[in-house]
Amino acid sequence: MPTRRDFLVRAAAAAVAVPLGASACTAGTGAGSAGGGKGVDTLVFGKTDAGTTFVRNYNMFSPATQKTPHGELIHESLLRVDYSDGAKVKPWLAESMEFDEAGTTLTLKLREDVKFSDGKPLTADDVVFSLGIPLKDPAFNTGGTTYEKVEKKDAATVTVHWPRAAFSEVSQLASIAVPIVPKHLWDGKDLNSWTNPDPIGTGPFTLQRFAPQQLTLAARTDYWGGGFEIKQLKIIPTSPDTVKAQLLRGEVDWTLQAWNGAEKEYVAKDPKHHLYEKYATGGAYSLFFNTERAPFDDVHVRRALALTIPRKDIVTTLQRPGTEAGPTGLVDEIYADTILPEYRGKVQQVDAAEAQKELELSGFEVKGGKLVKDGKSYTPKISFNQDFGWDAYANIMIRSWQKHLGLEVKSAGAPGANLFEQQQTGEFDLTISTTGGAGVAGLYSALSSRAHRPLGEKTATNFGRWKDDATDAALEELQGSNDPGTTKSAAQKLQKIVAEQVPYSPVYDSFWFVAVNAKRWTGWPTPENFSAVPMLGLGPDATLTLQKLKAAK
Repeated sequence: MPTRRDFLVRAAAAAVAVPLGASACTAGTGAGSAGGGKGVDTLVFGKTDAGTTFVRNYNMFSPATQKTPHGELIHESLLRVDYSDGAKVKPWLAESMEFDEAGTTLTLKLREDVKFSDGKPLTADDVVFSLGIPLKDPAFNTGGTTYEKVEKKDAATVTVHWPRAAFSEVSQLASIAVPIVPKHLWDGKDLNSWTNPDPIGTGPFTLQRFAPQQLTLAARTDYWGGGFEIKQLKIIPTSPDTVKAQLLRGEVDWTLQAWNGAEKEYVAKDPKHHLYEKYATGGAYSLFFNTERAPFDDVHVRRALALTIPRKDIVTTLQRPGTEAGPTGLVDEIYADTILPEYRGKVQQVDAAEAQKELELSGFEVKGGKLVKDGKSYTPKISFNQDFGWDAYANIMIRSWQKHLGLEVKSAGAPGANLFEQQQTGEFDLTISTTGGAGVAGLYSALSSRAHRPLGEKTATNFGRWKDDATDAALEELQGSNDPGTTKSAAQKLQKIVAEQVPYSPVYDSFWFVAVNAKRWTGWPTPENFSAVPMLGLGPDATLTLQKLKAAK
């Protein structure tokens, strides 16, 4: 069950949002510059969503919110999510996976040809150790895992046990928040403080050189999944505006970038080599309400705010026209057959009159820009990722709430790492985060009360502290069955809960926007023909993409 952490911190996670306004950092990217010149065997990725410097921390289980980006190229997961095939979960380090009839025990048969980069073979002991880390301390459960026990069956077989049917929860084993690490190196380390600075993994790359403004990864020649024509992958921090010029000059080969006008400004300048593509993630970026805090424990307050989000203005300014989200958080491109007819293709428009009615039903009044009721007043704050340059979009919402409700909401931007910690502990009123995951169950699982934690305690997924019996019942029905009719019915119950009870309000659909300069490397996938998304934060997908690249002649 990939979590919001996957999309925010690694991709992920993150990664789903394409940030705007991050500081430029172009040191070492030009041809011939110190440490940054591109060799004939090198591919350069411009990373626009991780600030201006990197932190050397490859301990993916660490409670620390700052990690080295793209550790999933070194450490791998047991399974992968195949977005080219309806976001189905498939084996990766595991050769096969099979649930028992009750859906509570998953048997994983490991590949026998996998070795860590230090030459040691992958064994069931490594898997039991790795999957056991989140069970030892809730602080290490950054992926929101729900299994309760892991056992070794034999040298190449492991069983994972859940307390209830978990057919739809297997995707959590495809998350880089649950990487498989070498027991012989990790055992005995203090995972609260150890940063794993010289990582050893099963993945296709090793760390060749670390600098705060450039990562250099070397392709393994003994990788279990096969070889690569590229020999080095360089990852540089940059900004969305700067990376456009870097792509045009050929200093960057690949990036994630929402670029309104890309067809004219980029593709048209060299249609053969300048590629600009988008791939649906299935989720959305949403406004989250802290439902454990007044006044956001009131559904009418939540509805009033949701009804006055100017989604079209936001996506236009965000350079993502046409990506306004529907009320369910499910993207039509992937889930059209599951979405209820009344929500299919629907985008919630600003409805000030209806919002005022909802506010009246709540019993709150707006006085002096504050929400007032029973002698108490509230001045909400909206928190967002400053690394993503979200100030402008938060201000669009703030101005709309002022105009239509008379409500003054304060802007509370924070660096990405700080924001994530605030969301984990519930230190916010309103916040912007992703709703995503593998399949409908992955997307809605963050609403489970099993992921609920009191304010002040960290939760891996249920940032809004949603706790609702009807939601839990629908989730249990969805996760506990393999019958398509049953799971569709449960998914539609959850759609109604999100649309009507508004634990969060989707703002815009999430896509991976990919820009490529293919002058030096060919073989890139297209949205019309892909078996893997060319998204660096998707571990296995990045591996499959890079393996198909050939040096241009």
